[in-house]
Amino acid sequence: MSSRVSLLVLLLSLAPLSAHALDLDPAAIRQRFILPVEPAAAITPTAAKQKLGPTPQPIVLAGRIGARGMEPFLDGKASFVLVEIPADDHAKKPGHDADNCPFCKKRTANSPMVAVQFVGVDGKPIPIDARKLFGVAKGTDVVVQGAGVFDARLAIPIIQLTADGVHVRPAP
Repeated sequence: MSSRVSLLVLLLSLAPLSAHALDLDPAAIRQRFILPVEPAAAITPTAAKQKLGPTPQPIVLAGRIGARGMEPFLDGKASFVLVEIPADDHAKKPGHDADNCPFCKKRTANSPMVAVQFVGVDGKPIPIDARKLFGVAKGTDVVVQGAGVFDARLAIPIIQLTADGVHVRPAP
């Protein structure tokens, strides 16, 4: 498990906060990235794994913020981790915890996680916490669009996505 955490932190590690982070306008950044309408043709992380390779490609993904027992957010970073949205009825029950559900764990064992990050016009990661920037939390379903890559040689399946938009699905 420690190698998973290390790899995830490595993939999500972003530049440290700079002095200019205090000058950022969260409302303007939010407006730039929030998509009021859900993009069409979103695919699952499992389907994206089959489509992506080592060269960045445009993609639209639907997923749930989570990281299989790990923290899906990095403090002070516009980034999060997505996992597959459980497809069956038992997962829709209030209070369902996919991280501790044996059925969900078995079904998603081979599905990739998606390390999502948002970057500024300068190409550097945005140093504002995604929870505050987008009003999301662990368990929130989102659709993200951007450029994704997948390297099958990694020890665990992780898609890296540099996002240019996010649609937060309403809670049921």
